[in-house]
Amino acid sequence: MNAPHPPSQPSALRIRQLSVNYDKNPVLWDISLEVPAGKLVGIIGPNGAGKSTLIKAILGLVTPISGKVEFFNKPLKEVRLRVAYVPQRESVDWDFPITVRDLVLMGRYGRIGLFNWPRQADREAAERCLEMVDMLPYANRQISQLSGGQQQRTFIARALLQEADIYFMDEPFAGIDLATEAIIMDILRQLKSKGKTVFIVHHDLNTVEEYFDWVIMLNMHLVACGSVLQAFNPDTLNAAYGKSYALFDEALKLSQQKSSGII
Repeated sequence: MNAPHPPSQPSALRIRQLSVNYDKNPVLWDISLEVPAGKLVGIIGPNGAGKSTLIKAILGLVTPISGKVEFFNKPLKEVRLRVAYVPQRESVDWDFPITVRDLVLMGRYGRIGLFNWPRQADREAAERCLEMVDMLPYANRQISQLSGGQQQRTFIARALLQEADIYFMDEPFAGIDLATEAIIMDILRQLKSKGKTVFIVHHDLNTVEEYFDWVIMLNMHLVACGSVLQAFNPDTLNAAYGKSYALFDEALKLSQQKSSGII
């Protein structure tokens, strides 16, 4: 007699027929996809493809004209504490008078309530998260005094303090140095090793295969969704990027040939 199969784990994210308009202009059209838990997911596509809009629609920050979004087979309102978000740095008022430590502690407000004081355990957890992103020495600094990379690490520390199961990060590598990028990628791989799922809006096609094991490829509609091995290939890239991909591919080949001493 065969042993019963264990129940399959619900998908971290399931989207059905999601469409978003801005001022009656379509931005995303009829997006349906499913992503298993425990993946590092790159959301890629050309400028204006709807990558950031997809994240905002998933999180309820913009209202779609149609569609359904579920996390672990449940709507967002039932699992909100399990989902964390790191917005683009440009969308944040960095002149707001708050310290690095206090900004990170905001990641606990969903659990303790906006008007309750953080406990000592919350403060200790915040310091651990700051240490993870190499920002503990800056804990008392005003956020306006941080560099771009330091700002990004602070926001990631805030997301880590939420102790979520799913993380959405909108261009976390934009405008930062390579050392900071390496620190962030190390943290993301640690999250994956703990079974977390991380979605990242990403622009650098050179690093997709190194950084991610799953991709969502967009150009207003869904071009591909699947493992990097299956979904990240010349056919899907050409479908998403068109002529701009052909130029990128040629530049990449020239760069590789120059590095290997062929030219």
